[in-house]
Amino acid sequence: MALGLRAISGEPVIDRENGEELMRVQPGVDIALANLPRESPGTLYITTKQVIWVNDVDKSKGYAVDFLSISLHAVSTDPEAYSLPCLYTQIETEGDEELNSDNSDSESNHVQDLSTVREMRLIPTDPTQLDILFQVFCECAELNPDPNDEEQEEEHEWIFNAEQMEEEEAGMCDHGL
Repeated sequence: MALGLRAISGEPVIDRENGEELMRVQPGVDIALANLPRESPGTLYITTKQVIWVNDVDKSKGYAVDFLSISLHAVSTDPEAYSLPCLYTQIETEGDEELNSDNSDSESNHVQDLSTVREMRLIPTDPTQLDILFQVFCECAELNPDPNDEEQEEEHEWIFNAEQMEEEEAGMCDHGL
């Protein structure tokens, strides 16, 4: 699976054969990628595997990102962080390249290389929907744990209290260590 944001064209494709389900459809959502001006209006589709935004005017224009690529999501209401209340997301990318602010030409509202986009803001026209969208994001993120987290947990077994220490020592004795 490739990390990062990708362009899509047309209606969202949901892989029902592999258990992907549509969790929420939210019309009236603008999108802002990186530091570029927001694009509007669109419809947000949240599935158990990915987040999809499709432009309402030009259905051939849309974006999708897998939940495994979303490293952080939060409700942002601070006008100093962004002018409108939004659902802020950070996206893991394949490369370490940063999106240059020079790419935000006044005439251009399109990101040339989506693989460099590290931030996405979803701005519902009805800000009262933010908490619901956040909750759905949380539920779907839980359904998509980072496969690397299990490996890291196995590598580092932390002991937090004396009872766990005794259990750990007993386990070592049982195995002849």
